[in-house]
Amino acid sequence: MTRKIKAIIVDDEERARDVISTLLQKHCPEIQILDQCKNVKEAVESIKKWSPDVVFLDIEMPEHAGYELVDFFEKIEFEIIFVTAYDQYAIKAFELSAIDYLLKPIEIKRLKEAIERVQNKIGRHQMEVNYKNLVESFKKDSIDRIIIPHKGEQMILPLEQILAIEAKESYSVIHCDNSKNYMVSRNLKHFESLLNDNSFFRCHKSWLINTSKVSSYSKKNLEITLCNEMNCKLSKYKKAEFENNYLVK
Repeated sequence: MTRKIKAIIVDDEERARDVISTLLQKHCPEIQILDQCKNVKEAVESIKKWSPDVVFLDIEMPEHAGYELVDFFEKIEFEIIFVTAYDQYAIKAFELSAIDYLLKPIEIKRLKEAIERVQNKIGRHQMEVNYKNLVESFKKDSIDRIIIPHKGEQMILPLEQILAIEAKESYSVIHCDNSKNYMVSRNLKHFESLLNDNSFFRCHKSWLINTSKVSSYSKKNLEITLCNEMNCKLSKYKKAEFENNYLVK
């Protein structure tokens, strides 16, 4: 018999807690709800008492924001699924920090997927770096790094070190200025949507470049050269946008 996944729900609104509880009981029988808390202070006490596998955590709460929960623990020995109303910046921070989240109103399919991911991660406890990165992003109100899986661990890549991201079928290769490359199981569209306001430009179906790393540009060959002499293709359909927005006049 598979053991139950122990869970705590944290939200300052009673109705929101009841909604999550009802959805879990109805659609996720593998979840055992241990407690419900209305703020971060209560959640810290409850986590220390019950040692849950996962915490469903609202972001917007009085006194302490939900993401500040991690500041109360030296070691994070539980998974966190953030629950939030739609906010584009918050979603981008979650994605870049490799942190799971649910949007209100919660979709059943997404809820089940999140629970499945928790099941696969229980016992590994490798998420400290992800949570700390997320907290820093919220506190600075800016995103300057990305977290990727690498050799079974979570690795932080500052955006300023990324030269370009290259499409390789359903994967992407991240090229860095230290001549290291990292292959990740995300397509280029994923990174384009997350980095489109951080000086990254989709210059070709196969290339997303860091425009701050451009060294030279060949109109004739439709080719962009980056500062490490890496050559990236420029689509003729992107030529005007690149010249208008990223070339020094």
